[in-house]
Amino acid sequence: MALSNSQYDAIMREYDGRQSRRRQEQRERQEEAYERAPGLRKLDGQMAGVAARQARRLLEGQESAVEDLKKEAERIGRERVRLLAQAGLAADYLELRYDCPLCRDKGFADGQKCRCFRQKELELLYRQSQIRERLKTENFAACTEECYSDQQLVEGGRQTVRQYMHGVIAGCRRFAERFGKEGGNLVFYGSTGVGKTFLAGCIARELIEAYYSVVYLSAADLFDMLAKERFGRDEEAAWAGTARLAMECDLLIVDDLGTELSNSWTNSQLFYCLNERLLQKKSTIITTNLTPGQLGREYSERVGSRLIENFRFVSIPGADIRIWKQREQRKKHGGEK
Repeated sequence: MALSNSQYDAIMREYDGRQSRRRQEQRERQEEAYERAPGLRKLDGQMAGVAARQARRLLEGQESAVEDLKKEAERIGRERVRLLAQAGLAADYLELRYDCPLCRDKGFADGQKCRCFRQKELELLYRQSQIRERLKTENFAACTEECYSDQQLVEGGRQTVRQYMHGVIAGCRRFAERFGKEGGNLVFYGSTGVGKTFLAGCIARELIEAYYSVVYLSAADLFDMLAKERFGRDEEAAWAGTARLAMECDLLIVDDLGTELSNSWTNSQLFYCLNERLLQKKSTIITTNLTPGQLGREYSERVGSRLIENFRFVSIPGADIRIWKQREQRKKHGGEK
């Protein structure tokens, strides 16, 4: 689904605004530096003169003269760094800074849409403001291990649930930190309310802030979208076309797999979704109340093999942490000792 002209123009205006803001910030830093190190202004003037002479010599074909000017520019650059250091400023203090260093706030890198542009596209087409509101509370800063029991042992193990979840949370952090190099696919499984969706949201928050494109869909919404793509009427075509973005985003989160009405059609569409994203080397996180064995029985053998071969299964044990959170809120307000 393509952006409309007005949507595209709105995004590009935002990039123009970013560039203007960053240039203004650079000018303000420059004035501050000139006050703290007066000699800088003269050096910058000299550097501008060298650059102009270099351009003239290149046009005239005087390459040997250009080499001499290059050495002069390097000398001025070293002196500039020295003056900045004397003023207590970093060597790159006067450099132009960017919100997105990949595209330098232009929206395009190497002739293609930058991942920050793709994320903005998704925000418009998928109304990602909804997930952004959720991620204000679903993030690693709000993640606590205290909601997990330090008495109950993980089934079949020697660790307490809290000790085990310490490792799980650390693994989620690593997944987000290494996403650009390693990617990967996860299945969080466990009972209702143990924090599966919360952990997926923590990862999503980190990736969105790093300008990766993230799409969050409940399993029911995913299959509804795929149905509209396949069978939708003309008036639904715009909505149905967003299914392609679900296939192409950097991370797709499918929440509550197994709660949808399961049949041969949903089985085939789940295989299509997983297979398509695996072929494109795109990452997927699934949350489900079903155990690995139940997933294998609920869905087709082809789906089961894709999950087993390509996904890391992470068990989330414990009781419903929402009850713990409610109890903590009552404590905070003096309602429970």
